[in-house]
Amino acid sequence: MAIHIGTSGWSYDHWQGVLYPPDTPVAQRRDYYVQHFRTVELNSSYYHWPRVATFASWRQRLPEGFLLTVKAPRGLTHAKKLYAPERWLHRIKTCWHTLGDKRAILLVQLSPLFAYDYDRLAYFLDQVPPWLRTAVEFRHPSWHQDSIFSLLEQHQAAYCIMSGAHLPCILRATAAFVYVRLHGPDTDWLYGGSYSDQDLRWWADRLREWEQAGKEVFVYFNNDGGGNAVRNAWTLRTLVGQ
Repeated sequence: MAIHIGTSGWSYDHWQGVLYPPDTPVAQRRDYYVQHFRTVELNSSYYHWPRVATFASWRQRLPEGFLLTVKAPRGLTHAKKLYAPERWLHRIKTCWHTLGDKRAILLVQLSPLFAYDYDRLAYFLDQVPPWLRTAVEFRHPSWHQDSIFSLLEQHQAAYCIMSGAHLPCILRATAAFVYVRLHGPDTDWLYGGSYSDQDLRWWADRLREWEQAGKEVFVYFNNDGGGNAVRNAWTLRTLVGQ
């Protein structure tokens, strides 16, 4: 098994001088990112789902062994709240086939206004093919119950383990892979702060435990401000021996 560590996104102005040299053109930021990391969680797809040609370009241009996780579109997760997902899933599956061996996980982040609805989630997961590995991030507290964990296990979809302000950190593995989003250690503001070395050592121990249990592990830092995500990802990789 393997541990994959990266960040949520690869293009931020405030990463100038941290991940890429000052004044690096936006179009070249990805080139610097892939020199340091072998996976990324694409968040721009939440706002605008890319064209098939874009996925084909990523498959061709990303280096061998690089894995691309993609966040599901807000039209599916927030506007429709997973209702009648077939149209969106058709587009996603087409793009996923195009991405080929560069594909990692489809992240389905639900709206904090979307409360527990077992039947709707069950229907959605029934429509997701087994070859499309999926992680679900629940932002409304009503979802965190045994019936939902069992449903995820039944479909081999990963419960998204979260670290961040006002979010529960539940260490629950429901699939053959584990999915972790580290939104920052700030207790008041989501996506804020930099994890301490002590925090990261704790997470490194958890990652190794999952790996030793035979799980493939994906970890993405989302505390991008000031380059915190980049520095934290570098440190965590060192702590797990990468």
